[in-house]
Amino acid sequence: MDFDLGRSPPAAQTALRFVEEFAHRVRTAVVGPATRSDPVAWLVRTHRNIHRRGDGKVLRRGYEVAERMHRGQTRKSGEPYISHPLAVAQILAELGMDTTTLVAALLHDTVEDTSYTMAQLRTDFGAEVAVLVDGVTKFEKVFWGEAAEVETIRKMIVAAGVDVRVLIVKLADRLHNMRTIEARSIASKARIARATQDVLIPLCDRLGVQSIKRELEDSVLAALEPEAHTVLRSWVAHRPEWTAYTDEFIKRASSVMRASKIGARVVSRPHHLYSIWNDTFAKGYDTPYELPRIAIIVSGAENDCYMALGVVHSSWRPVPGRFKDFIASPKNNLYRSLHTTVIGPDARAIEVLIRTESMQRNAEYGIAAAYRFPRRGPGAHSARGRSRRVRARGDVELGAEHLEWLRRLVEWQRAAIDPVRFLESLRCDLAEGQVHVFVAGTRLLLPANSTPVDVAYAVGADVGDRCVAATVNGQLAFLSSPLADGDVVEIHTAGPEETKGPDGKPIGPSREWLSFVRTPHAQLQIERRLGLGARAGADPESAPPVPFPARVRIGRAAISMELRRRERGLASDMPLHTLAAELGYPDVESLLVAVADHVVSAEEIAGRLIEQVDSGSIEAAVAAAALPRP
Repeated sequence: MDFDLGRSPPAAQTALRFVEEFAHRVRTAVVGPATRSDPVAWLVRTHRNIHRRGDGKVLRRGYEVAERMHRGQTRKSGEPYISHPLAVAQILAELGMDTTTLVAALLHDTVEDTSYTMAQLRTDFGAEVAVLVDGVTKFEKVFWGEAAEVETIRKMIVAAGVDVRVLIVKLADRLHNMRTIEARSIASKARIARATQDVLIPLCDRLGVQSIKRELEDSVLAALEPEAHTVLRSWVAHRPEWTAYTDEFIKRASSVMRASKIGARVVSRPHHLYSIWNDTFAKGYDTPYELPRIAIIVSGAENDCYMALGVVHSSWRPVPGRFKDFIASPKNNLYRSLHTTVIGPDARAIEVLIRTESMQRNAEYGIAAAYRFPRRGPGAHSARGRSRRVRARGDVELGAEHLEWLRRLVEWQRAAIDPVRFLESLRCDLAEGQVHVFVAGTRLLLPANSTPVDVAYAVGADVGDRCVAATVNGQLAFLSSPLADGDVVEIHTAGPEETKGPDGKPIGPSREWLSFVRTPHAQLQIERRLGLGARAGADPESAPPVPFPARVRIGRAAISMELRRRERGLASDMPLHTLAAELGYPDVESLLVAVADHVVSAEEIAGRLIEQVDSGSIEAAVAAAALPRP
């Protein structure tokens, strides 16, 4: 709810609130009878409202293929199945995603649930759409057993390393499933909601797409805590005192900004249901409570944010310990803003957020802002260029540094053979609690309670393996000491000739380190150095070996993921048969197990397969159809 500095407050706000609520109902309404004959019309209109050059023809073609392939299929609710991919595409259109992403959304279930093949999709719509669809296509339980769900997540992470839009399509897919979850059984609702809460909401937070994250959290709350959700909905609908107080403070803050000659608009930023629940019911309180909250969005540069902060603090008394500067130290999900809490009129506390227009866009849309507000210039329309270095208009450029966490996930998933261990590590890495620490002038973002050993392995595997001591803020600290936000860490390593540390113990990691390190990267490096099994702290003599069929699947998946990363694909086993014979393996399964056991790397196998095709050898001629050129 915005307040225009030049309008009469109560009337303008009431009218604007009505218009916004009406617009939201129109955006989220089911397509009415007037457009049932053309179900894609609303999707095309929404897309072109944001991207004037959006290709409506390819959207219609994508819908026609999806509708034909899903014809006769229904959802749990009894609706025609095509209603789901159409709704997912609509969510992405409202988010502001590009045409390619919308086409992938329309087709995202065709390969998984119909006779439509990935080769057909690639021929009909191109390699870029195929990468997105393949990234969200689930593994079948009939082949992968209980590991299917975890391996699907692993596959999605790897595909997102090639194109981050894979994750955005998956989030929109889950959002619509959560919107329609009432058609499911109680047990199914709980299972889907918990999976959403454990993995997809943290991923959504990492991407910074708060507009989707808020609704996902509220949907999960409705599924897992239905009574609390009902109470909160009723409470939020009847909080006139809170709204009146916020409106009055917005008037005063707008006046103060105008008097200080700071161009700004002041908006209300109420908390969503899950946030209120988390601050009240989850902590044992009997009644909901919410601090009033506003945002001051300045029209100038980020320096104006600090000027606005000074004006706010000079006008109202700040609450000690409630100031946070996410502009100087941004979160790893692109979020930048100043946070403070002041004592407003009637001695009531009120939260104040201060940010620029660009920061506001990134706070709402996160990584999707790069597609909703694309920069214009040479190569601006190149989708491949966007996927390799995503940009957003304004004073924030979204590049590889903002997706460093995704690169780390892609790297360490290859070493995590055990799918259960992989999921545990993923949940740890995506945990909400995080700390910023500094080492050698570089800022690192690590999970809460990380230790100097985590820092050492974040710097490099060799640094971690030869770490013998650490100082934190200039003081010698235990290697197991949990780090706090803002700590300055210095890692001390042994020299190349040293074999024992200051305590007389051999140089290198010990089993004890596995009991306190927090990052998956550190855990995997320590296990690899110690030669342990797949599970943390496992005894190599007692740990059960990974079954042979599972190792075959893991090896095949690793090669497929590496080929996909290089924008190639494997359509049959013929190239693998040829390569296995060349490398001296009796059969393909033996080669795949060697990959799973890290005897030979997936990168090497993928490189040899591609080299066969590109060299034009006799064996490559047979394999040419299996490895199409990009």
